[in-house]
Amino acid sequence: MDERREEARASAPGAPRAEPPSAPRAEPAGAPRVEYRIEDLAHHSGATVRTIRAYQDRGLLPRPERRGRSNVYGDAHLARLRQIADLLDRGYTLASIKELLEAWDAGRGLGGVLGLVAEVDGPWTDEKADRITRAELEAAFGGTPDAAAVADAVALGVLEPLPGTDDEFLVPSPQELAVAAELHAAGVPLSAISGHLRELRGQVEHIAARFLEFTNEHVFARYLGNHPPSEADAAEAASLIRRLRPLAQKSVDAELARAMRLFATRHLRRHLAAEEPPQRRDELQYVALPASTMDAVQALVGQENAAAFITAAAERELHGRTLDALTSSQGDSGIVPQKPPFT
Repeated sequence: MDERREEARASAPGAPRAEPPSAPRAEPAGAPRVEYRIEDLAHHSGATVRTIRAYQDRGLLPRPERRGRSNVYGDAHLARLRQIADLLDRGYTLASIKELLEAWDAGRGLGGVLGLVAEVDGPWTDEKADRITRAELEAAFGGTPDAAAVADAVALGVLEPLPGTDDEFLVPSPQELAVAAELHAAGVPLSAISGHLRELRGQVEHIAARFLEFTNEHVFARYLGNHPPSEADAAEAASLIRRLRPLAQKSVDAELARAMRLFATRHLRRHLAAEEPPQRRDELQYVALPASTMDAVQALVGQENAAAFITAAAERELHGRTLDALTSSQGDSGIVPQKPPFT
């Protein structure tokens, strides 16, 4: 297998959770040491020479012993490559594998740590990924090919190209794609749907980050401090994640339902109660002024401040007339304001 295939397997969704990989088998005492050149190691492990060197650069594989002008590998290297392949098959990323192997090398058990990583790296939804052909995609969105919209969906991760074909895509969230199809059928342009998804994603990621900070501060800090977790701590943290995993989605669902009811009802009442569409108070209106007036204002305050000056002057005039009207009304009532008594 080459490095690209291993990276693809590392990011595959829905990887099964299993027991930790078996430890390298110890050689019998007195057994002759087996040595490999890198080509022999690649042959026995199933990895490519390029992949072995990449693992060394990433710190996943110990450096070989230098003997003269040659590099010599041993059974420990072969066992490590088989561990990496096993963990890749289970769905772990190379970054996670590096952390696990460092824990292994430090003498900590991997059972609890692997369980913890499996809970975090595993799918956070029961929704199953699906596949869709390009023809099915076009039919779902009105039957007209739109290469720009497909590229946008790929960039957003709504669609994932499948290797070796240009006519089929992986759909990580069929529900999300179905929502987009319904919105488009209701008349929403695809570009607007993509823009809305980008905005929504940023807000949801903020919510997820805040929920993670909240639970880490009040729940997981005692298990996942500055030191690597023990076997027992990792196992208990994994159990807590299983219990708390649904809480974020339930909280968001409940609050979204409350907010939608509040704002949708308010919006509907406002439109039903108004005989005319309400005018926005911040809407701009333009008034023609004589050129000589504009020249005088610009000479006084500068071109960049002319608009602000005219607005302020108009508001000042309105306030002045309001005060004049109030004063006149007070005088017409025949009531003479009394002076306050001296104290």
